[in-house]
Amino acid sequence: MVYVCELCGYEYDPKNGDPDSGIPEGTEFDELPDDWVCPLCGASKDDFEPQDEEEEEEEEEEKSE
Repeated sequence: MVYVCELCGYEYDPKNGDPDSGIPEGTEFDELPDDWVCPLCGASKDDFEPQDEEEEEEEEEEKSE
């Protein structure tokens, strides 16, 4: 499941982690340190919402129309 920053739209994907912040691939969102912030805008974990893959596919389809 991907988590999306409500402030800037950054998507945290556990498959990719956040290597620039020292978060290895495979790190689930719930396993991120409490002080982890969005690498783009600095938002806290509280500003992220889960987005399941079905919603993500629908958004991609809308963008391509």
